Amino acid sequence: MTEEPESRRYLIDVDSASTPQLFCDCLVIGSGIAGLRAAIEASEKCRVILVCKGNLTESNTQNAQGGIASVLDKTDNFESHIADTLKAGCGLNDKHIVESVVRKAPQLIEQLIEWGTQFDTEAGRLAATLEGGHSRPRVLHAHGDETGRILSETLINKVRSISNIRVMESFFVIDLLTDDQNRCTGVIGRSGKGYRIIWSANTILASGGAGRLYRETTNPSIATGDGLAMAYRAGAVLQDLEFMQFHPTTLYVAGASRALITEALRGEGARLVDGRGQPFMDNYHPDAELAPRDIVSRAILTQMLTSGATHVYLDARSLNKSYFSKRFPMINELCESFDIDVSRQLIPVRPSAHYMIGGVKTGEKTETSIEGLYACGEVAATGLHGANRLGSNSLLEALAFGQIAGQIALQTIKNTEKQFINYKIEPSGRSRLDTADVRNSLRAIMWRNVGITRWEKPLEEAQQIIRFWQRYVMDKTFDSQNGWECQNMLTLCLLMGRAAQQRQESRGVHYRRDFPDTDDVNFRKHIEIHRQDKRKL
Repeated sequence: MTEEPESRRYLIDVDSASTPQLFCDCLVIGSGIAGLRAAIEASEKCRVILVCKGNLTESNTQNAQGGIASVLDKTDNFESHIADTLKAGCGLNDKHIVESVVRKAPQLIEQLIEWGTQFDTEAGRLAATLEGGHSRPRVLHAHGDETGRILSETLINKVRSISNIRVMESFFVIDLLTDDQNRCTGVIGRSGKGYRIIWSANTILASGGAGRLYRETTNPSIATGDGLAMAYRAGAVLQDLEFMQFHPTTLYVAGASRALITEALRGEGARLVDGRGQPFMDNYHPDAELAPRDIVSRAILTQMLTSGATHVYLDARSLNKSYFSKRFPMINELCESFDIDVSRQLIPVRPSAHYMIGGVKTGEKTETSIEGLYACGEVAATGLHGANRLGSNSLLEALAFGQIAGQIALQTIKNTEKQFINYKIEPSGRSRLDTADVRNSLRAIMWRNVGITRWEKPLEEAQQIIRFWQRYVMDKTFDSQNGWECQNMLTLCLLMGRAAQQRQESRGVHYRRDFPDTDDVNFRKHIEIHRQDKRKL
């Protein structure tokens, strides 16, 4: 396990005697599918507070197009889904976790349907699509390519119907609070009403991923890795930070934000072609367009570098136009907004940062190395994905471990009233430093030096530059969300660069040009990172 140099424990001063306080049995941080599911489960007996950085509807879940993987058809079986997941994970999955989650999937799907989710059907049965890495069609979808939004709406409606859950929107969690026994006691954050401390018997971290650390990303602006950074400052063990998954196909229109083009489109028959309209994936993998995401991403990058192009194309012209608009309404609307007629024209695409596979290390009951702190969803490293996430396993993982985290909260309710009234920390003086340039430069260097392909010199260079920026950012105390996000991004980018440098092999989504082979002797293991000094300042 790697011990990183001592860093600031808290980003702001903490004075519980002069800060408004709230109390609950269970605090959930994040409004994606994992956080919502955890809150629902815990609310059976707990007073739950659910906080989210933006609106309740803002999360990566909302953008999930492909679907959720589950064995439901008689021609499919659990063993096949397990084998596909293990194969994609390249030797780093926890087999016990994989088996548990895969076997629980049908029950979770049935529960979603009971709560009002309307999955797409075909001939009276749930429709399932084939995606890359899956040996059988088992990816369920809702309203075509709007699965994430539909699932999110189902769970949000459920949450809003439960009186035991208090939702606090636009609440930015700045730091996790811990006591001298390394127990998480709650958080300090800020909303429009100012700073607040929320004390909780149990804290469930479901804050999502970190795609916005990269210049090219499918993630919304809120995905800045805050949960990972605050967990690191609190002393939690982080794991597998070198494994950032890049989605092969995002719409590339110069000057526009990157938008996800689901791989389910390739599962339906769309092909990747170069600027001359020639298919090229057969040259890289026997499964061509349906190869695992890391292989497809590197193939596209190679094509771009070889030809000097900024992108390749997705050819969906073989699909019936009316079928396309019904099956992929979001993508169809997106393409039309840029005057792209998918029945006649090619869709310009390139890879972008998509999903953080690593995260806060958890056990099978979502427990972290800090007592009272649990993690689920993209912020967590559960052992399900290994070194490469199998498509559409993420929503399944979030549901499964969100449910477990909520169940654990029910088992460990304690009274939190009137605690820690003398809790006081005072960091250094405040700053009005404009962090916009730092953030933009940071995202650019992550894309360039810690991107799809990596090697020693750029990885070392990235860390040196980030440490230089930290000198005049991390020693300041900000009173704005932009400042706190920038500090979180710097912390996490440095840790990701360090992990990528340490893994001197290529495995899953982590590809080293200077170490192109997989080294099972030395690196069939997880890289863990934690703070050297867990004490409060």
